[in-house]
Amino acid sequence: MRALVVDPNAPARLRLGEVPEPVPTPGQVVVEVRHSSLNAAELFFAGRSTPGTVLGFDAAGVVVETAADGTGPTVGSRVVSFASGGGWAERRAVNAIDLAVVPDSVDLAEAATLPVAAGTALRALWQAGPIAGRRVLVTGASGGVGSFAVQLAAIGGAHVIASVGSAESGKGLAELGADEVVFGPENVSEPVDVVIDMVGGRQLVTAYGLLTPGGSLQSVGWASGEAAVLEPGSTLGRPAPTFITSVYNGSGLTDRPAQLKALLDLVAAGRLKPKISWRGRWDRIAEAAEALADRRLQGKAVLDVKGT
Repeated sequence: MRALVVDPNAPARLRLGEVPEPVPTPGQVVVEVRHSSLNAAELFFAGRSTPGTVLGFDAAGVVVETAADGTGPTVGSRVVSFASGGGWAERRAVNAIDLAVVPDSVDLAEAATLPVAAGTALRALWQAGPIAGRRVLVTGASGGVGSFAVQLAAIGGAHVIASVGSAESGKGLAELGADEVVFGPENVSEPVDVVIDMVGGRQLVTAYGLLTPGGSLQSVGWASGEAAVLEPGSTLGRPAPTFITSVYNGSGLTDRPAQLKALLDLVAAGRLKPKISWRGRWDRIAEAAEALADRRLQGKAVLDVKGT
């Protein structure tokens, strides 16, 4: 079967090639992939993986082989799935616990954007606790995770402040639920209760300084590539603990089905809108990767696999 494989000599270190068919374990189903999406972590791994490796966390498609142990959906079911690799192939074997059935009203291309980006945003907000009536700052708000975090925080009843790098990247965020759009956390005028941070570095330090006593900063990404250096004494003197918490949404999480179902239900209800800013055939992966690396994507990139 065809797949995007790691090739150090190819543009973006990825090219279409031939790989063996997946061999499922008893608890895995085989999915015919229709669409996948692109995440920054995959570009990172493309530069560090063995040639021939098939990457791809997110994939949506149709079940073509059920799990031998009887778990998971039946053949013909429309599903979205997460795994640590294999999503950039015509077929993938995936654990039944790491997928969810997609409602008929939800487009599979939109579903493919959810596992990593929307799932990470949702997990960050779950970790932050109740947010209704609280002030939530999202840094890097125009990106894949950020645009979902803005929407999910607004759905949760928060006052949402979206931090972006330019007026262009801030377009459309008010429509997604942002109450305020600012150019960097240094332009936030009042304290916040929760920070969902995608940037790291100096922005993380500035955002941490905005937290109210008992607030939390959920560290999702580090797009800046800069060190975060806290000034001496900046962590002292608060009457309630203030937290910096790592957000992990990778393999081995038993609540994945519940997470995916919650997101799919919101999309089906029209309350959550995947923001797709690039879509094309998967043989155009270098074009999509360049747009992501250059930070020209405002939302997600979707790769169309089936029939291309």
